[in-house]
Amino acid sequence: MNTETQQKQRSTDQLIALLDAADRLPAAVELRELSYRLLGAGPHLSVVDVGCGAGRAVAELAERGPHALGVDPDVRMIAAARGRWPEADLRIAGAYELPLADASMDCYRADKVFHELAEPERALAEARRVLTPGGRIVLIGQDWDTFVVDSDDPGLTRAIVHARADLIPGPRAARRYRNLLLDAGFGGVTLEVHTGVFTGTQMLPALVRLAEGARSAGAVTAEQADSWIGEQRARADVDRLFLALPVFVAAATAPG
Repeated sequence: MNTETQQKQRSTDQLIALLDAADRLPAAVELRELSYRLLGAGPHLSVVDVGCGAGRAVAELAERGPHALGVDPDVRMIAAARGRWPEADLRIAGAYELPLADASMDCYRADKVFHELAEPERALAEARRVLTPGGRIVLIGQDWDTFVVDSDDPGLTRAIVHARADLIPGPRAARRYRNLLLDAGFGGVTLEVHTGVFTGTQMLPALVRLAEGARSAGAVTAEQADSWIGEQRARADVDRLFLALPVFVAAATAPG
């Protein structure tokens, strides 16, 4: 394994660890349960989880009765998912080209995916292609411009949040969910906003990644990033860390 491959694997391992910590939070568990209810996923139905990552939702959906299929473009993510859920149906594929026949799935789910897509309209066209008439779609994600972080330096915090957002292909995709679904021809569109409030140490790694992203973009200096991270660590040590994160949940029905 060469150095570049080792670095990519280490980055994937770190991301999986961060996602695992976030997925175990009560608010995250409630959002997953909400997404399953909005899909109406039950026995004899089929669900594709797009951008399935390490496969937790695929396994949870399969336990509820549907045939659940997970797809992710990251080979390392799929390998990790297969290691955890060896019985799961997991495939390497991206949101633009799903390895599925036309009108072959009853439900489509994408959690923390659309902000990574430069062409969300193309992904929704693909969702329409694979969904049966009347099939259900659920999109979940945060707006990367609306991280609310308590800090002694609000100006630096704004710079860090916005700079990190600008590194993402679609940082404001979540606020567009309703319009994107309507424009793609879906009906019965609903949208909910659930704000997670985090005050413990479990989200400290996410704040560190936020500052490191801003530093890598050149938006803040290394000294500024280190100072901001230091402040957040100190806040966590004395139970004064505060992060609020709005998460958007959209649901709709494919045209008949």
